[in-house]
Amino acid sequence: MKKAALLLLACLATLPCAQAKDFLRTQGTRIVDEAGKPVILRGMGLGGWMLQEGYMLDIDGVGTQRSIHARIAELIGPEKADAFYQAWRDNHTTKADIDAMARWGFNSIRLPMHYALYTLPVEQEPVAGRQTWVEEGFRRTDELLAWAKANDLYLILDLHAAPGGQGNDNNIADRDPMQPSLWDDPRHQDKMVALWTKLAQRYRDEPHIAAYDIINEPNWGFADKSDTNGCKENGNAPLKDLLVRTTRAIREVDTRHIIVIEGNCWGNNYRGVLDDGPWDDNLVISFHKYWNVTTRDSIAELLALRDKHRMPLWLGETGENSNDWFARTVALVEGEGIGWAWWPLKKIRYNNPLQVVPNDGYRRVLAYWKEEGPRPSREDAEAALMRFASHDVRYENNVQHPDVVDALFRAPHSHAPLPFRPHVIGAQGGQIAAVDFDMGRNGVAYHDLTPANQHISDGGERVVWNPAMTYRNDGVDLGKAADGSLFVADMRKGEWLKYTFTVTEPGRYRLLPATRRAGRLSLALDGQPAAEIEPGATVDLQLRAGPQTLQVRAESDGIDLETLRFSR
Repeated sequence: MKKAALLLLACLATLPCAQAKDFLRTQGTRIVDEAGKPVILRGMGLGGWMLQEGYMLDIDGVGTQRSIHARIAELIGPEKADAFYQAWRDNHTTKADIDAMARWGFNSIRLPMHYALYTLPVEQEPVAGRQTWVEEGFRRTDELLAWAKANDLYLILDLHAAPGGQGNDNNIADRDPMQPSLWDDPRHQDKMVALWTKLAQRYRDEPHIAAYDIINEPNWGFADKSDTNGCKENGNAPLKDLLVRTTRAIREVDTRHIIVIEGNCWGNNYRGVLDDGPWDDNLVISFHKYWNVTTRDSIAELLALRDKHRMPLWLGETGENSNDWFARTVALVEGEGIGWAWWPLKKIRYNNPLQVVPNDGYRRVLAYWKEEGPRPSREDAEAALMRFASHDVRYENNVQHPDVVDALFRAPHSHAPLPFRPHVIGAQGGQIAAVDFDMGRNGVAYHDLTPANQHISDGGERVVWNPAMTYRNDGVDLGKAADGSLFVADMRKGEWLKYTFTVTEPGRYRLLPATRRAGRLSLALDGQPAAEIEPGATVDLQLRAGPQTLQVRAESDGIDLETLRFSR
């Protein structure tokens, strides 16, 4: 009793006090806690922090981190380039980001690790065959773990860039295609196994570490080099051998943590890998899902693999689509008891919880790299890049996208819309911006004919669900006027938008739909047909006091809708 009281006093004196955490484990086809209760991991991948990809920084062409570093060094010199990356790692992900993730509802984090932050590349080792450890990666992992523990979040360690690079999609692993790959040089494989042994020794007693994701997205043709990304591979023997070897090395020092395996073809081709069944009793099968349909058939082979081997599935990486696709994907996998980790938390583009808005100087640097502008001076380039790394990427300077968070947590399980912004129609009327329609899935908060990008399933046709690529990530076409104002663009016949608003005083109100390009509209009030409006006309509506919904439907093509203006 005295010991418990002292522990309580210690917690009160050092708030927040770390909570006890269960080691996760596998039980049949589920991930469970120590009591055997199923756990669905709802996580976010910290893409771009330890390992950049060019598209996240709006860089065209080759986007390996090494090539980005070289471009920066060419502008401001190698030492300043190194300082840029130090500032980037200091500011891209901080405790504020992890605190926000916990508030939004995430219960886990996937950390994409670059091996070179933990150990020297083989060609830089002073003694061949030995491993030199680098403190930077371990220090930052420890710091991230402390932030996770403060928020009672699990952390999954993911070797995103393996020594030598694990595939022909070079950007993913920062691979130098002029050097031997992970699969070409046994020294790289030795280093990978040694790194996982070191990590397992360091974290074997830490229950807030949920799992070791031992190699991200292998994509390599072993039997046929023309099968560039290993999608046709049937044997996958080198991949299986390395997975088994790494697992056994981890188990020599850590018998408790889950080990996550990934197949070839960006984590999805398991042919040959599990033909003899699982080689460990605490393995999870990861798969990655991008740009395809969200029906159960789309994951049928993986479900069959799960059921055959009685192993859990985990959607270890997905995202880069519209909110509607996000919500449907979460509904699909959670309906099967499968957890997920989204990708990524932030980048320059808008379809993530946080958006980085770069300074004008960085835009001029990009213009130079894209051969669309003059070379900036060394001083101007350094100032712009350092502001980008020290200021623009920080949580407090990011644009937050609540619609993306809603698509991951509420919308997958709800057929009700939620207001994007509070709309109040007062005694004298009011105005609603057309772009501020409700949040929710396609068919719930809006209906659009192109709500998501499913080009892998739809014959290769890529869909831009929001041509303005700004403001919100729903599958509704937005446009930007010359003055920077936004509007709903090019509504087609049958498309509609729903708005939830509150009326302070009941009565008769006149509605004017303000348009840039007019067309015929129909209205439904609280789900009941209310009126049809010819181009440029107004309509009178009887509104009651309190919250209600208005659905605006296009009855002709090509309508650009700016605002809904109410007056008494």
